Amino acid sequence: MKFVDEARINVIAGDGGNGCMSFRREKYIPRGGPDGGDGGDGGSVYLRATDDLNTLMDFRHKRTYQAKRGENGRGRNCSGAKGDDCIVDVPEGTVATDRLTGMVIADLKKDGDIVRVAKGGFHGLGNARFKSSTNRAPRRTSDGTPGERLELQLELRVLADVGLLGLPNAGKSTLIRSVSSATPKVADYPFTTLHPNLGVASIEPHRSFVIADIPGLIEGAAEGHGLGVRFLKHLSRNRLLLHVIDIQPVDNSDVIATAKGLVGELQAHNQTLFEKPRWMVLNKIDLVPEEMLDDICNEIVRGLDWTGPVYRISAATGQGTKELCADIMIQLEQWREAEREAAEAAAAKERALKEKQQAAADEKARLEAREQEAAKLPASDSHADDS
Repeated sequence: MKFVDEARINVIAGDGGNGCMSFRREKYIPRGGPDGGDGGDGGSVYLRATDDLNTLMDFRHKRTYQAKRGENGRGRNCSGAKGDDCIVDVPEGTVATDRLTGMVIADLKKDGDIVRVAKGGFHGLGNARFKSSTNRAPRRTSDGTPGERLELQLELRVLADVGLLGLPNAGKSTLIRSVSSATPKVADYPFTTLHPNLGVASIEPHRSFVIADIPGLIEGAAEGHGLGVRFLKHLSRNRLLLHVIDIQPVDNSDVIATAKGLVGELQAHNQTLFEKPRWMVLNKIDLVPEEMLDDICNEIVRGLDWTGPVYRISAATGQGTKELCADIMIQLEQWREAEREAAEAAAAKERALKEKQQAAADEKARLEAREQEAAKLPASDSHADDS
């Protein structure tokens, strides 16, 4: 299936139904009065995330999604039926933006997330609503309001724990093939990866993470050169970035200069993305003589002023990949545990605040009750003195 990560769609909510003008006409009931019912509300358009989809390909064929219009009101105070809602299923990780204003309308991260993106119109009122003591036979109704209409830009941002960042032919596709069952295309020319690939790296039962292979970046990517900049948005969902560096490039280019250039493009594109946790992965160590390996790797680390974790691997042979994946798993588990503890602490803080508020409310109620009792005492005492 072709990977499509951007699409434009039009969403049209249903208009509200019009109110009805009607009068009761029955035998033996003269001047029955108005009995026109209200119209029905228009249906709304919702976006719903589902794990059954992994691309926006379907939206290239169908671009318009419309909810049903509310029915008009009828006589005998019968209201019109509400229009059916339109629910549009999108892949997890989809971001919907209003093309007119540029505002993010929905960010659907996990299966089951649902957001209303276009609200249906409000129903019109029948003439029974306008009856009053001075107007017993109103001939006035109102029409339903139009539903919202929007043109949305859909962007799919791949949900993965780990993202691979690097130049074309750095070995990112080979690495994801080595540590998972994914089978991206691998060849000896640049830009063999034309769209993101996902793989699941399994350490042991119930311990795994998702890794994403993103097309390589080149100089000038922040200005739109090459392919990688188009897919950088996918890295925004990742917890950890692996900067894959080819220590033995075929074109004998300066490894340090190109690595610095890639980091600069990353920073120019998005500061938040630049500040994400990053590990350095020195790839293709199998192509370097063992006696030269330490010198080459240390020179790269010093040249980049790198102080973070460094791993030496050969994605082609699998050397060092198990240790890399094991450390990634440990780091992800630590982050998840920290997030769980933070969520529990926030929940406990919220519970304590609610209990404090409830205690304050109870104390206030007790004080008010005492004041009311105290206000009654003088009256009862005066009656006792009169007797």
